[in-house]
Amino acid sequence: MIDLHTHTLLSDGVLLPSELVRRAEVIGYKVLGITDHVDASNIDYVLSRIVRVCRDLQPKVSIKLLPGLELTHIPLTDFEDMVKYARKNGARVVVAHGETIVEPVINGTNKAAIAAKVDILAHPGLITEEDAALAASLGVSLEITARKGHCYGNGHVVQSALKANAKLVLNTDTHSPENLITIARAKQIARGAGLSEDDIKGKLFSNMRDLADKLLNISA
Repeated sequence: MIDLHTHTLLSDGVLLPSELVRRAEVIGYKVLGITDHVDASNIDYVLSRIVRVCRDLQPKVSIKLLPGLELTHIPLTDFEDMVKYARKNGARVVVAHGETIVEPVINGTNKAAIAAKVDILAHPGLITEEDAALAASLGVSLEITARKGHCYGNGHVVQSALKANAKLVLNTDTHSPENLITIARAKQIARGAGLSEDDIKGKLFSNMRDLADKLLNISA
């Protein structure tokens, strides 16, 4: 399992980073991104700690770790600068908290995040055709999510991504131990979102592997 969107008690999760890593490792994860929620108020504190814990744990575990963050409920004009700042300060995976239908996310967040070239637009809800096409042109991956509530938009996201030929990934948005999933469960979620077996192999899992390889090979 490759999962590039998870949370710890550094934001609103319940696990220490080390426990999240251990639990993911035990159920067979290959790559884990730790991407706690940040805005301008806490990005320095949270990102520095995620970078440090990933650096310190990596030689001691079999799972590959990616330090990152999820830019969450930030002003639209802040996206470009915060993405640049995050990458400059050690974020290997940059996720944006998209326009999920279960939270009052600022209208235009999807477009602003894509334009800023985040790696993943998380739970983008009822993403427009225009924004899906922009994601395709800029190589931004659109997320299918296992997270309760956010997953209500999965079917629309899949349809929009396939129409625009945008890249898809599947993440858990883990906040607690029971949110972690097996690869078999990931396949079920993908099927439930409307992907065929061929699309799961060729347009979902292949992109997840390619994106993980790309992010793992970025210089720390």
